[in-house]
Amino acid sequence: MSNSPGPRNWLQRLDRLVEARRESSLWRDMQPHGPRHAAPRPHIDLSSNDYLRLSQHPHLIEAVCASARQWGVGSASSRLVGGTLDLHHALESRFARFKHAGAALLFPTGYMANLAVLSTIPQPGDLIVLDKLCHASLIDGGRLADTGGALMRTFPHGDLNRLAHLLSEHHRVAPQASRFIVTDSVFSMEGDLADLPALAELRDAHEAALIIDEAHATGVLGPDGRGLDAQGLADITISTASKALGSLGGLVTGPRLVIDWLVNAARPFIYTTAAMPQQVAAIDAALDVIEREPQRRARLADVSRRVREVVAQCGVEGRMDPTPIIPIVVGSADRALALRAHLRSRHIFAPAIRPPTVPPNSSRVRLSAHCELTDEDVDCLAGALREFDWSR
Repeated sequence: MSNSPGPRNWLQRLDRLVEARRESSLWRDMQPHGPRHAAPRPHIDLSSNDYLRLSQHPHLIEAVCASARQWGVGSASSRLVGGTLDLHHALESRFARFKHAGAALLFPTGYMANLAVLSTIPQPGDLIVLDKLCHASLIDGGRLADTGGALMRTFPHGDLNRLAHLLSEHHRVAPQASRFIVTDSVFSMEGDLADLPALAELRDAHEAALIIDEAHATGVLGPDGRGLDAQGLADITISTASKALGSLGGLVTGPRLVIDWLVNAARPFIYTTAAMPQQVAAIDAALDVIEREPQRRARLADVSRRVREVVAQCGVEGRMDPTPIIPIVVGSADRALALRAHLRSRHIFAPAIRPPTVPPNSSRVRLSAHCELTDEDVDCLAGALREFDWSR
């Protein structure tokens, strides 16, 4: 390409950025595979967030097909224009009951739900303080709020002393403003748990509000799979249907006043087409299965524990939190790619996670357990990890 000035210089810049990503082993690509339920199974899947395997459950599949026959396959408009169907309201009422909340609101994705909450609820002058390892959608929502006049800050992962300091300082300079503590309940790349009782204590001590993203907990943890915040410590929770519920969609739960304000002020809700009827049907059916088949959660907990034990036996440091996310942190991006390739050669599918998704020098292979992993699958993983050259 020519280095002369001109309107196509942006392509030169992109070319340099792409090359830099490739040279540092940070280039990403999409690796397609066939249906997970195909027989014979092409690989052991440790890449999916479909923890309860509900995306393949006959009850969900039939519910989606029946919904398509009755409602068609599109919502046609935004919720406020004409896209709200009876089934949207029915699901929102049911999900609010499931989470023991005053009300619920459905978004097409969990990402949009997080953007909506953080860009709409905090007002100019308010403080939003997020755990540094919160999901990118929460960080992006906080940045949107920051551009609108709120103040966004992050604290080191799990550092409650730093969080308390930020809350105190903001109260000192802006005592009349509001403060919002934001956290994942299960952190998506670490697989560890937030200390929700301690966060709730800080919330109360500093007259703040607590917003919890339950994406990786809803359907998996807590009584009846309601999530880690079964005690109702949060002021607002966000759940997603794209993990344990097996489909797609984001659901905000909280007081009726919060939901009504989101309907009236949240741009990610107002200016997007309503969730498809099939999404609503799948989520509703997933709640049926979670209620009727608690053995799926029990099996997932057992398999997750076994996978963590296998990883620990290889000398990989990690916590024994009761989640299905088990990271194998290896440091460099090259090592993560090497471990991914090694596992794939043994027909085990697990992703290499590299910066900027995780901090520099903390690249990893992220294992995601699910309830249909067999004991033989876990044994196969153990053998593959023993065969890897950990000194490379």
